[in-house]
Amino acid sequence: MSDLLKLLIIEDDELFRLGLATFFDREPTIDLVIEAPNGETAIDLVRRETFDVVVLDLVLPGLDGMETCRHIHKLQPNLPVLILTAHPDKNLVVKLVELGVRGYCLKGIDANNLLLAIRSIATGATWWDATASIQIFDAIGQVDRAHRPVDQLQLTKRELEVLTLIANGKTNQQIAEALFITPGTVRVHVHTILQKLNVSDRTQAAIFALQHKLI
Repeated sequence: MSDLLKLLIIEDDELFRLGLATFFDREPTIDLVIEAPNGETAIDLVRRETFDVVVLDLVLPGLDGMETCRHIHKLQPNLPVLILTAHPDKNLVVKLVELGVRGYCLKGIDANNLLLAIRSIATGATWWDATASIQIFDAIGQVDRAHRPVDQLQLTKRELEVLTLIANGKTNQQIAEALFITPGTVRVHVHTILQKLNVSDRTQAAIFALQHKLI
């Protein structure tokens, strides 16, 4: 994946979609933004073009977001999808996890955090906002994130590599050089690791990793 991302925004609210597109067009790490007002148009675009990330609303005319996501994954199984919705639903969140969605945010999220979420899932990580995370763990009987089993943390192989280097006291620049990735990508991984481990800084992440034998 290039550092420059090609996004597909699937959103029926024209003003909201325009606002997203305008913000992303001004972002130097976004190469191209393509808009689709409904699922059918989006599916046709995915058939003809390649994208790095799909930003998908769940409430759409015609095909809803769930069905649109299923069709997208059939066409491009590895294309990461980020749900951006105004309607939180615990049961729906769990279904999205089962469907293979990489991330979930509520509308109203800070624009810079939304950009970070997009870059996170583009690198192979996941991004579930705080509300969705509680809903997911509540659904499996594990509301207390700090005490959930370590095997539920779902750290990717790359995140474990970054975490190991964090525990060894490496800076973002040193981690980038060791893993042959950019410092910006390292920052995305670090943010995701802190979120998944439910810790506030690198030192706590390193201690958690050592205590739970993650590395």
